[in-house]
Amino acid sequence: MSDGEHPPIAPREPDPEECCGSGCALCVFDRYQQALERYHEQLRMWQAAHPADAAE
Repeated sequence: MSDGEHPPIAPREPDPEECCGSGCALCVFDRYQQALERYHEQLRMWQAAHPADAAE
């Protein structure tokens, strides 16, 4: 999550061995994908609010 002044931090991708392989309803990779989508949305919002910083 971003404090508004700094760009958001991308979520850490889980290692393959973090998945138990038993077909969980919310696998660690599903959770990562959700976090990645939130990150991209937050990044777009941050870039819109900080166009000069986003160009660097």
